[in-house]
Amino acid sequence: MSHLDVLKDYSSFSFDDGRYQRTVYRRGQGPAVIVIHEIPGIHPQVVRFANRVAEAGMTVFLPHLFGDPGRPVTIPYVMQQMAINVCIRREFSAWATDKSSPIVDWLRALSRKVFAECGGKGVGAVGMCLTGNFALAMMTEPSVVAPVLSQPSLPLGIGAARKAAIGCSAEEIACAKRRFEQEDLSMIGLRFYGDPFIADARFDTYKNTFGDRFEAIEIDPKDGLRVQGAPPHSVLTVNLRDDDPEGPTKRAERRVIEFFKQRVGAV
Repeated sequence: MSHLDVLKDYSSFSFDDGRYQRTVYRRGQGPAVIVIHEIPGIHPQVVRFANRVAEAGMTVFLPHLFGDPGRPVTIPYVMQQMAINVCIRREFSAWATDKSSPIVDWLRALSRKVFAECGGKGVGAVGMCLTGNFALAMMTEPSVVAPVLSQPSLPLGIGAARKAAIGCSAEEIACAKRRFEQEDLSMIGLRFYGDPFIADARFDTYKNTFGDRFEAIEIDPKDGLRVQGAPPHSVLTVNLRDDDPEGPTKRAERRVIEFFKQRVGAV
């Protein structure tokens, strides 16, 4: 069985913004939502979330940024991709406290393309873990109207300044604040309490910077699915509890999908 079998219902295309070229997987009809996968790649639980976005009446786009599409999550695979994408690849600014990653420019260009094709009120975007803050930085692209930050883990590193930082430039933050007020928009942030990659101080920064335009969904780790004994981290994917339909992680999933529907104008 091929890893790509989980993407059998998706078409794909190559998108080049003049600097980066990446494959993008597409499924569904209606306004566009970009699902930016986490470490280690487009794994089956990321595809599961994307499927649910498509089933809710939207066109979902899955950019392939790193890893092997469809490959299941294992600890060695995660560690391999962390080493490659945090320490080597220049598309990702894993340590920067006051700027976003260069690949965000490519994501903004992708947003313009899919909005032109799919219409609606705009484009939704969700980033996860290493890509969590990308959805906020993408707000400098006018087509992006629904940013979701799931366990936003950048910048990495220790120290009070890094733990409180959100990995976006002053210009990106100012643009988002202005658009939130002028266009009556907002964003959602999700995390498990106690996650060492997302300190309390980081969510405090989001709350203090954006006020009631930042909707924080914070979940007790006991309500997440534990995998191989590791503390829960990925709210919408690996640690989502499908066996508890009324539990906090499933409520979070429903809230995010409903947020997308409302903001992008899905029927």
